[in-house]
Amino acid sequence: MANHKSAIKRAKQNEVRRLQNKHYKTKVKHTILKVRNAISENSVDGAQDILKSAVSTIHKAVSNGVIHKNNAARKISRLTRQINQIKAS
Repeated sequence: MANHKSAIKRAKQNEVRRLQNKHYKTKVKHTILKVRNAISENSVDGAQDILKSAVSTIHKAVSNGVIHKNNAARKISRLTRQINQIKAS
């Protein structure tokens, strides 16, 4: 356990940031899941609408430093590619 005043403060800050990061990561996972569910139902229009909100959520997570920008780009790219595949078929 932290003994110094600054170490106690740092522990409190780390806990707050951990919970905020957990919230953003969970939100990103849920939006990705919604897009994948729409893709599995073959609803192209629905999937594209949900993808727009998912991209926004993912970019917010990047701007807050929760996930890396390359990780976000990979997630967005894969979702977009899956939507384009069902559009083509």
